[in-house]
Amino acid sequence: MSSTAATGPADRLGFKPGMVIQELGWDSDTDDELRVAIEDAIDADLVDGDYGNVVDAVMLWWRDDDGDLVDGLVDALTDLVGGGSIWLLTPKVGRPGSVDPADIAEAAPVAGLAQTTTASVSKDWAATRLVAPKTPA
Repeated sequence: MSSTAATGPADRLGFKPGMVIQELGWDSDTDDELRVAIEDAIDADLVDGDYGNVVDAVMLWWRDDDGDLVDGLVDALTDLVGGGSIWLLTPKVGRPGSVDPADIAEAAPVAGLAQTTTASVSKDWAATRLVAPKTPA
């Protein structure tokens, strides 16, 4: 086993050095430890919605009262490179603002996304990986 913690939250999200990660939906309730771990993992700062270039992945912080989830997911696709993923970060069940998993399962295909993985990334937040389904060539 290496001396680095291979089970840290940024590792579970698959973030590697050199990746460009866009962060959307940041607010005072987001998990700063997770944000720092991700910046350490990619060896760069997170970029915001004004970045204006393609990104490898999007971290979308989303709470139950943030509006229409389908619209949020479609907006998150704007700068995402083909084959990239959206990590939808939602408060865990029982926490203020938690999002019903059925709402995510319903919104993802409407936004043109497939749900692949769910990971616990901090005490208060869970992450759901969403990807655009592969289209036949």
